[in-house]
Amino acid sequence: MFLNNPEYTKEKVKHDCITCWNPSRTLAWPKMGGDIIMGKREGYYFWDIDGKKYMNLHLNGGTFNVGHRNPEVIGAMKEAIEEFDIGNHHFGSVARGYLAKKLVETATEGMQYCIFSSCGGEAVDVAIKSARYATKRRKIVSLMKCYHGHTGLALDCGDNLYKEKFLSGLGDPDFIQVSMDDVDAMELVLKNEDVAGVIIETIPATYGFKIPAPGYIKKVKELCEKYETLYIADEVQTGLMRTGKLWAISHEDVKPDIIVTGKGLSGGIYPISATIMKKKAGLWVEEFGRGHTGTFGGSELGCAVAGKVMDIVTRESTVKNVHFLTDYLKKGLDGVKNLYPDFFTSYTQRGIIFGLNFDYPDGGIAAMKSLCDNGIWAIYARFDPHVVQFKPGLLCTREYCDELLEKFEKGIGEARKNFLG
Repeated sequence: MFLNNPEYTKEKVKHDCITCWNPSRTLAWPKMGGDIIMGKREGYYFWDIDGKKYMNLHLNGGTFNVGHRNPEVIGAMKEAIEEFDIGNHHFGSVARGYLAKKLVETATEGMQYCIFSSCGGEAVDVAIKSARYATKRRKIVSLMKCYHGHTGLALDCGDNLYKEKFLSGLGDPDFIQVSMDDVDAMELVLKNEDVAGVIIETIPATYGFKIPAPGYIKKVKELCEKYETLYIADEVQTGLMRTGKLWAISHEDVKPDIIVTGKGLSGGIYPISATIMKKKAGLWVEEFGRGHTGTFGGSELGCAVAGKVMDIVTRESTVKNVHFLTDYLKKGLDGVKNLYPDFFTSYTQRGIIFGLNFDYPDGGIAAMKSLCDNGIWAIYARFDPHVVQFKPGLLCTREYCDELLEKFEKGIGEARKNFLG
């Protein structure tokens, strides 16, 4: 219909997107070397509409954790569509009850309720509304250089880069930001006992996967308990086994009041996100259940797909594979770093989440371009252009890793030569 239709040339598609969709976004990536219109996609590869093959190391923020067009996920979708459609958001549902129970039971200890949305930003909005309802407070604290989505409340608690253009949340005293790892600054804003919730992306993705200092998140949770503030763990990019644990927050020995998940929960097939809450945080669903709803939040088709995703990511074989990838890719990246230590200077890692540091102005953009030239799609960190986000999939094979590391070494060598001379 589309991909095999000769009418849809790259130039025609770009023209349509520039004139009718989003011109600045369509034109931005080609300027940085990513002149891509996606065509065929399979596993952890995709092809440009003109035929060039890419290894996907961005995964659309983790959306394709289990690969493009995973056969099991597509099978679950086909089975579901024989029985379900979107469903009616006013009623209980076999599919919603099934997925909600699965998420509650596999979440951190003490969770009680699960509310569905269609994207991560909406799920963050639900988390903030829930914290406000539970505490009868308005203020929300987040970290500087954070990103939690483009919807209303999620945008308000994020970085000025996105919200100032839409006159959103600027100067709003209900949204406060503090520096990561500054415990004193966090306590200073919590001690007035007027903060509803603290929201932290467990490993901030758009900031280049900088890992908070050891003990920082645990201390913040202790301060939240001291001042009766709810702790919201944004796990949209870091959850679903990407760190070797189902939720990255588990590495910190912290049991949040709310977990937000999305992206990969969809299997890359049907949009769905979730806000998982302890009983106190979800008080509104007991007292005012019609206070928040969405027509497509918890679509029965989406719930069936997400249920299959949860089966895949919690399998023993998947967990073992993530642990293998953690060690194997670390060894390979160390080898490349040792070859080019003056350009590829360091990296952060937790499981198969990597932030690769090229410690020069726009070094991450230069590295991204060269990697793209060599058939690897991995993008720089928007809030730190020294860094390339490097996100392999949960089910990658040894053979895939070997191909990846070979191309990565070549790409970084070429980037260094072009950048440093």
